[in-house]
Amino acid sequence: MATGEAHRGPAGGRGRLYVVATPIGNLADVTLRALETLRAADAVLAEDTRTTAQLLARHGIRAKLRALHGHNEAAAAQSVLAALAAGETLALVSEAGTPGISDPGARLVRRVRAAGFDVVPIPGPSALAAALSVSGVDGPFAFVGFLPAKDAARRAEIGRWRDFPHALVFYEAPHRVRATLGDLAAILGASREVVIARELTKMFEQVHACALGEAADWIAADPNRERGEFVLVVAAPGEARGRDAAEAERVLAILAAELPVKQAAKLAAAITGAAKNALYERALAIKRAADAEGHPGEP
Repeated sequence: MATGEAHRGPAGGRGRLYVVATPIGNLADVTLRALETLRAADAVLAEDTRTTAQLLARHGIRAKLRALHGHNEAAAAQSVLAALAAGETLALVSEAGTPGISDPGARLVRRVRAAGFDVVPIPGPSALAAALSVSGVDGPFAFVGFLPAKDAARRAEIGRWRDFPHALVFYEAPHRVRATLGDLAAILGASREVVIARELTKMFEQVHACALGEAADWIAADPNRERGEFVLVVAAPGEARGRDAAEAERVLAILAAELPVKQAAKLAAAITGAAKNALYERALAIKRAADAEGHPGEP
């Protein structure tokens, strides 16, 4: 796409709204197209004008900033529509990440589209996509976002997802993450796998996978782990167990072909984290099958 082509308004002089993803932590993650869009916009609608001003200043962009956040989104829509009708090009950004994903923007987009104006996505950073990409959790998934802050409401909302057969993704704040992980374990099941992603793209980024029943204790073990913004990816029921069992079976079969049963089971347990006793019984079954086929192994 040639520079500037994405920012020409439609015929008739009507404006256009660009929904622009901005970095979630590391400012180097901003895309070239995002910078081009922000540079060409008549005004930038920002959830936090101070944060956006820092991003613009870093790249030498002088743009008019207008506040658009959760408290004024509905009221500001009329002035946005008037600006678009006057032929202005507007860019919508959130404090970090992609607008409309647990951030303001969705209501404005609906109003703008209903009024007949073009709404153009400028994709880029998203905590949701970043966490999923390093989780190792298979799709499909449901994005739940932030749970209610109050305990009873949070538990009731989690309960509504108890029988959902696929992965779940949550956002959480540092001061609630331990309580949320405890509730997820109690309601969804302590054995389900969770991937805890915190401070994504930032200096102290951390990604940790464990059972839900172990997650709150893992957070509590180090005060630093309770800092930052969190994405919690909860695997589908049985997904981790099935995937881990298949891996344990594969490793055990390789070792059992070359080693005594006890040693094969012990090493397979150390490699995969599966239960040693169960692996020993399975290794015995592999040995018996091999013996029956005329390939005796050493017990």
